[in-house]
Amino acid sequence: MGGKQAEWIWYPGDFEIWLRREVELRRDERKSTIAPIWRVDSPYTVVRFRKKIKLDHAETVTFLADGELRLQIGERTIEHPERGVRLEEGEHAIMAQVHHLSRVPALFAKGETIVTDETWEVGPLWHSGFERAGRGGFRDPAVPPADFRLETEPLAAASVRCEGSSLFVDFGRETFGYVRLHAIRGEGVARLVYGESEEEANDFEHCETYDELLVSERDGEEATVPHSRALRYVRIHCGDGLSVGGVSLLYEYLPLVYRGSFRSSDPQLNRIWDVSAYTFHLNAREFFLDGIKRDRWVWSGDAYQSYLMNYYLFFDLPITRRTIVALRGKDPVAHHLNTILDYTLYWFMGLDDYYRYTGDLAFIREQYGSMLRLMSFCDSRCNDNGMLEGRPEDWVFVDWADMSKEGELCFEQMLYCLALETVVRFSELLDDGETGERYRSKAGKLRQDIRRTFWDEEKGAYVHRRLHDSIDSFVTKHPNMFALLYGFLEPEQVDRVKREVLLNPDVPSITTPYMRFYELAALCEIGEQSSVREEIAAYWGGMLELGATSFWEEYDPAVPLPDQYAMYGRKYGKSLCHAWGASPLYLLGKYFLGVTPAKPGYEEVQIRPALGGLEWIEGRVPIPAGEVFVYMDRKSIRAAVPAGTGRLRFRSGTVPTCADGDLVLLTDGWYELLLDSPGREYEVRFTPPA
Repeated sequence: MGGKQAEWIWYPGDFEIWLRREVELRRDERKSTIAPIWRVDSPYTVVRFRKKIKLDHAETVTFLADGELRLQIGERTIEHPERGVRLEEGEHAIMAQVHHLSRVPALFAKGETIVTDETWEVGPLWHSGFERAGRGGFRDPAVPPADFRLETEPLAAASVRCEGSSLFVDFGRETFGYVRLHAIRGEGVARLVYGESEEEANDFEHCETYDELLVSERDGEEATVPHSRALRYVRIHCGDGLSVGGVSLLYEYLPLVYRGSFRSSDPQLNRIWDVSAYTFHLNAREFFLDGIKRDRWVWSGDAYQSYLMNYYLFFDLPITRRTIVALRGKDPVAHHLNTILDYTLYWFMGLDDYYRYTGDLAFIREQYGSMLRLMSFCDSRCNDNGMLEGRPEDWVFVDWADMSKEGELCFEQMLYCLALETVVRFSELLDDGETGERYRSKAGKLRQDIRRTFWDEEKGAYVHRRLHDSIDSFVTKHPNMFALLYGFLEPEQVDRVKREVLLNPDVPSITTPYMRFYELAALCEIGEQSSVREEIAAYWGGMLELGATSFWEEYDPAVPLPDQYAMYGRKYGKSLCHAWGASPLYLLGKYFLGVTPAKPGYEEVQIRPALGGLEWIEGRVPIPAGEVFVYMDRKSIRAAVPAGTGRLRFRSGTVPTCADGDLVLLTDGWYELLLDSPGREYEVRFTPPA
């Protein structure tokens, strides 16, 4: 065991649950705290850590705790364990009790061979059971997990205008952080009115957030507002006897490496990718948040899309794991995640994608018990038909769409089926045959029931719902998009759904970026990249034309400024920097560069690029071993994988040639090239037939 690094350990999930509580209780609107609408969980206040060890020689071990520590080694109670405890050769049983009322009870021990790590066990004081300790890479003994903080760096204002007793500041684009006042003279109150738009910063009566900072006499000094805020603009009103000579920002962010990239022959599309990346980074913080101005909460539906975008930009796994664990929360399960039926089901799908993209079965094993208990809760909410139906205390969301959500919604049953199938896959991987058998039959029956109940042969579509045993034949895009994406269609049904639903102007349009994520993905699945590129240009390009520097929660091209900023009955209620607005990251990485895991963890990479009407595309997609490179134009494709093998697949109307390997003709004009030399760039050229 020598040479292992010590790290802080805690009860599994408690750090993530504590951090979520701290983050979500920061939300305030006009000086009033807005608490989450769901149960706010907290870490256990008292936990016990234990470890049995056998020493070949004596050593001294230092024990630290975040909280009050009571350390027992065998029958001895140790005083001042932080000064070091000498343990003689032989066997020892260590029991450490830690309690803290407001932070995460955590333990750090370091000796020559004895260190706190994943081999320790932990349990709450009131419970006799123990399980493997949680940890997250906190290896500095001076920085326990509850001291987790984001990074900050100074950011200058793009412009500052003096207007009487106030300053109007523009930071040039959407940002987040702590406003700093410089060259202060006198004393008094400075009122800061924040705005994602210029109109909001100039409208104190209707702005979403503002601060009032009491400044004492500090001639020539500076002050920093205590709250980090989302803003592009801020108007600073100086009270009588107070003046401010300059303004800057302490930008707050999570350090992340931009591993994914995308460029093409279309400058506007390149800018959309760049703004999407910036939007997504602003919302990738302690967790994947929905937006940086209003909620700053962890929503499961928003997070599910963020996981997928993350796999094509950062491939940062700690933030993904933190978000998954925090969303699950504590037992017992009392309500759906975020109180939303569909958001519970996205949680299972997020675990399924996590394993597909990372191959990290250890994390799945850690979450397996929590997953089964959450599925048991879902089972308890089924009706007599074996389908999930919203109860009075549930929020059945789907989307901000004009539809009735009472009864058995086809959309919700599809998500439920996917969640059940996730449980089946993991039960097989973890050799839990009994669970696998139980849920395999349940999932199989539900798939059959969905097709039998909701497919309308005459309409060529899945219909909306069943209510009181009567079918509502209203057609929406939502279940049909998911049917196409997740295998609820027979081959002969795909073209009908494409014609009768996805490309049918009589079917109600999708208006939010949230559901456009799935709509455009579904179109790409059936080879409609050209129309998807046009939609991206119109929808996201439309926001850019209105001056957006980050992408919004919702956009309606027919609504003029400044009415675009209104939402939820509030003049500036709309988030102008929303994580789900960054979906071009996923669409361009998966469906244009065409990179997906053919085996878990990208042990094998599938590359299926598509120009979508562009002259050329080029980019990199992150995978655990490095980055996959793809270039395509009308005459050639170049690709390279950093490890494992890749399978390049493409269609060609001309005769392709490759000097680097053997091309195999598949079906319907598809070709495949095996990329079996990691790091080597393969090239395929398209030559006209003789």
